[in-house]
Amino acid sequence: MTRIYTLVFVIFFTSIIQAQQKQPNIVLIMADDLGIGDLGCYGQTKISTPRIDELAKKGILFTNFYSGTSVCAPSRSALMTGQHTGHTFVRGNKEIEPEGQQPLADSVITMAMSLKKAGYATGAFGKWGLGMVGTSGDPNKKGFDEFYGYNCQRQSHRYYPTHLWHNSQRIELTGNDLSQKVHYAPTLIQEKTLAFLEENKDKPFFLFVPTVLPHAELAGPDDVFYTKYKDIFPETPHKGNDYGPGATIAGYASVDKPRATYAAMVSRMDAYVGQIVDKLQELNLLDNTIIMFTSDNGAHREGGADPVFFNSTAGLKGYKRDLYEGGIRTPFIVSWPSQIKTSKQISHTAAFWDIMPTVVEISGKNMESYTDGISFLPTLTAKGKQKSHDYLYWEFHEDGGKQAVLVDGWKLIKLKVKSEQPHFELYNLKKDPKEVNNLVGQYPKIVKKLTAQLEAAHQESPIFPLYRKKN
Repeated sequence: MTRIYTLVFVIFFTSIIQAQQKQPNIVLIMADDLGIGDLGCYGQTKISTPRIDELAKKGILFTNFYSGTSVCAPSRSALMTGQHTGHTFVRGNKEIEPEGQQPLADSVITMAMSLKKAGYATGAFGKWGLGMVGTSGDPNKKGFDEFYGYNCQRQSHRYYPTHLWHNSQRIELTGNDLSQKVHYAPTLIQEKTLAFLEENKDKPFFLFVPTVLPHAELAGPDDVFYTKYKDIFPETPHKGNDYGPGATIAGYASVDKPRATYAAMVSRMDAYVGQIVDKLQELNLLDNTIIMFTSDNGAHREGGADPVFFNSTAGLKGYKRDLYEGGIRTPFIVSWPSQIKTSKQISHTAAFWDIMPTVVEISGKNMESYTDGISFLPTLTAKGKQKSHDYLYWEFHEDGGKQAVLVDGWKLIKLKVKSEQPHFELYNLKKDPKEVNNLVGQYPKIVKKLTAQLEAAHQESPIFPLYRKKN
């Protein structure tokens, strides 16, 4: 009888482990301000990104993928909630003193909360920006078992910050006092990222890596990454807000060789992606893990960054804070060895708000909150019919307000939204992907149709109002 009980016990727990293994591990890596043209697999020639390029060669590369919007917090909100910026809770970079940004509300359901409910261990390592520790937007309250990194995106302007956060614990970085540079934050965050994989290797997990690289400031150790580039580009030093007396958190330090430093930061990020892949391989988890790589918005021009020199937008118009393609079109690469056997480029149009319904479906569960997204799992697995969007929508609350809507290749952009005389631009992306020819005066019926869609997509928020109040 003892042997029978032992056999039943073994079979029971083996079946549990096997059931857990059927749920794929999910790794979502999001760069900060990385342009679509900054990766070799999207055409970059000056910066080396072999590990991300390798993911693309073995997986799926999307050519028409869009971020939540063109700046940090609202784009991340769209990602986490599966809702575009006309619906998602956080619509702008609203700062909270002394540290943090406008928090997600208690009522908001995030991707991490859904996956945690589906039985996943959850961890986030990098930059959060959706609610300070102790608020309703605290990452531990939004589905993450563990968080390590910058809670506040203002603090992340410094790569040698005074502190980071590990859940509710403020981790003081001794020596980093805005006059000395001792601890490089990305290195510390990467160590915690790899530790999470080791600690959760025996259960399904969701690893979110919102790395701060290569966001300004331009900074990093004088190591192998910098040495690779320091003498190959023509350079003009950038004067900034240096470490030392009078330095502020939100400043960007001076940099002697901004191009070399930026390239080094992108290559460092690429190497960190490779370390995650290697750790998954070491733990025999790679085959059953889906890895997604993207960027929160288009290329930036701050702190000495030179996106023109690197062709960081791959020839597209606009940069971070623009709703032109260069501000919102982003790289998106998916690797999933057990499901994706042949590499391919996909022209399916998708956006940040599609990721949540996709990963929830992958977990074996159904969406329990409203989403503007459409799962692109059929595109990944080549099984079933892929549904498409009727429209994509974005809004941006600075610079007088901006809105954009994309319908069947036609893109309408509304500028100076908060003024009495807004400006409209219309582009046919199928014929003019670089948005050179404004056709607003030639197609009044299309403008009228897209204007109606633009207005319907936006639900006014009392916390983040977009429209000018009328007396």
